[in-house]
Amino acid sequence: MRTPRTDRGRLFLVLVLAAVVTVFTATVPLLRDWFDLRVYYGTIHTWLHHGGRIYDYHVPGTAYGFTYPPFAAVSMAPMGYLGLGAAIVAALLLNLVALGVVLRILAGPGWRRYGWFGWALVACGLALFEPLRDTFSFGQVNLLLLALVLGDCWLLSTGRSRWAGVGIGLAAAIKLTPALFIGLLLLARRWKAAAVATAVALGATGLAALVVPDASKFYWTRAMWDTTRVGRLDYVSNQSLQGVLARLGETGRPLWAAAVVLVLAVWALRARRAIVVGDWTAAFALTGLTACLISPITWVHHLVWLLPSFTVLVRAGHPRIAGALYAVMCTSVVWLWFDDSSGIDGFLGSNTYTWITLGLLLWLPTGQIGGSRLILNRIAATTAPAPSRAAATIATVSAQPGPSSGTTAAATGTAAGPDLGLARNASSDPTGSTRPAAAKPQSSS
Repeated sequence: MRTPRTDRGRLFLVLVLAAVVTVFTATVPLLRDWFDLRVYYGTIHTWLHHGGRIYDYHVPGTAYGFTYPPFAAVSMAPMGYLGLGAAIVAALLLNLVALGVVLRILAGPGWRRYGWFGWALVACGLALFEPLRDTFSFGQVNLLLLALVLGDCWLLSTGRSRWAGVGIGLAAAIKLTPALFIGLLLLARRWKAAAVATAVALGATGLAALVVPDASKFYWTRAMWDTTRVGRLDYVSNQSLQGVLARLGETGRPLWAAAVVLVLAVWALRARRAIVVGDWTAAFALTGLTACLISPITWVHHLVWLLPSFTVLVRAGHPRIAGALYAVMCTSVVWLWFDDSSGIDGFLGSNTYTWITLGLLLWLPTGQIGGSRLILNRIAATTAPAPSRAAATIATVSAQPGPSSGTTAAATGTAAGPDLGLARNASSDPTGSTRPAAAKPQSSS
């Protein structure tokens, strides 16, 4: 299918797609009614205005309450001075800003070349992605955490590593899962960035301990170890390795721990290879995939961490594979096994997103940037025209002694970073699940 050549035709196509996406998101997906945001809002209001304890609050009529580390509650304190409607609007705006930051980082320095038409198509595709839909509909924080972590990816890939680690440290203090990115910094031997991330995480955690000492003690000694506070391990929305095992009836820790160790070993090998060739985007993408797999509970909306992986696939020359996997994750297909995940079809279908995550961890291309540039350089050298007399004169002058290119680069402080390219057509036209909303929401975390 060819895209329209005129601006009028492109505008018409964008308006049609926007209308289709609007109808789809308003009628088909399982909308979450800001459930997680209402957990945060109720917790903060009870704590600040009624003297309640952070981890005692539950949404009326449910067993769901606050499950994040104490610093997350402290950072959400401004919500306590807003009405619920204003808090919803603020959450929407923050998520939109975070999404813009993520896209800008993944698109790289050439982001303007996609134009308004390319970005409009991207927006329509993103509106169909189930983890993003749920992030906005729940009022979740995962997109904000992704933006913080990718900020450090941008700093490292562009040579601006002075402040690298701050975003990862803040994200790890708000939620435990991003702490794996500190492991990535250690794996890359970026000792300073790892120290900064650790210091920020510990500092934020210490600040929370000063503000809410009782809540901090309860969380780190009891709540953190109790996964039942978050939700059922076998719930179909749990797309982690633990979720797969729980739906098979295996709830013991030894088998899950063995699977986690194996996945971490694969991650260390693949991430190290990406780091060696300077492919920070792939390294961060692999770490996000691994965090989703090894976490005891990874709800569908947590899978926004897969977005960098699709960028890596497209950049490596696999747009069709990226589009196909992306389209599957727009369909809400796992909910077809909401009531019964038994049998071969249940094992394969109810864990679809886990298989995609695992497949990306094993197969995601790494180190494509250096190879592509080398090939382009060889082609350019092969097809270059013969030098003219003027060129020979210039070459003679250039051969005079002078500062080397490496010295010049060091003096100016420039550094080459990978192209964080974003595809123009990274998605397909998926369909969605028409199942009614579950009796219980996916999560409260």
